[in-house]
Amino acid sequence: MAASSVKAKKSTRIKQSTGDRIFDICNYVFMILLMIVTLYPFLNVLAVSLNSAQDSIKGGIYLLPRVWTLENYNYIFKEATIFHATYISVLRTIIGTVTTVFCSAMVAYTISRQDYVLRNFITVAFILTMYFNGGLIPNYLLIRDLDLIGSFWVYIWPGLIGVFNLIIIRSFIEGLPDSILESSKIDGAGEYRTFFNIVLPLTAPVLATVALFSGVYQWNSWFDVFLYNSSHIDLSTLQYELQKILQNSNASSGTSSLDGMINGASGAQQNTVTPLSVRATMTIVASVPIIMVYPFLQKYFVKGMMVGGVKG
Repeated sequence: MAASSVKAKKSTRIKQSTGDRIFDICNYVFMILLMIVTLYPFLNVLAVSLNSAQDSIKGGIYLLPRVWTLENYNYIFKEATIFHATYISVLRTIIGTVTTVFCSAMVAYTISRQDYVLRNFITVAFILTMYFNGGLIPNYLLIRDLDLIGSFWVYIWPGLIGVFNLIIIRSFIEGLPDSILESSKIDGAGEYRTFFNIVLPLTAPVLATVALFSGVYQWNSWFDVFLYNSSHIDLSTLQYELQKILQNSNASSGTSSLDGMINGASGAQQNTVTPLSVRATMTIVASVPIIMVYPFLQKYFVKGMMVGGVKG
């Protein structure tokens, strides 16, 4: 009996292995190619940032640096304002993300209520702002009249409610079972208690998604710094400082460093960085914080989707 059962198991493995192996091989090949396509651009930029700037001009840098150096990072971080600008960027990202998610969720819950008579009018009014804009000059005049120029809050108040985020959250809330909200009313819960104790926990997946969108936007934004706070160094952000460093490297890089490299006579006067190396280093410096935060948010996002799916 034991021998026959072993033979049956072996025959079952043989029968199943033919199709399964083909599927597994195709699956492995596809996943490896997808991993290469996804990781190669980032690894290539990382290699260029760790390679000598003058050597990178020759090309041929793929996954590993040819001449290892940290001079590109020294050039970036030698600026005295870079660390304070990083602090402002982190503060802006945290405050901007929290306020945007919370305020967008409150408005989305309001206009999702079927008994709110102005829900359609307010929704259309918000959507129109996605298609029609007053322009740069009227927007600047509005910010000036609100006395936000030269203030940290110019990064927060204009983007307090994102229409795209508002629509996403509203659609998710409308998909929640009506029986849950009705049962809260029967239990005597008011609108605030319903929102904080029921709606917010159930909308954790979409709130995590909106938080990711808002956080990336706040971290990468630099044009509003250029418009409103370019003369206030204490309110400058990391992205704006990196833009200024890139402009300085573009302005200082001419034919002199290349000619010096060819002639070999002006080694002391050669530029230690090039616009290519500065761009690669800027990409790594700006991307690493988001890459470090994203896995934690992704885990929360997946967990929120599972909880929301079970409760829904």
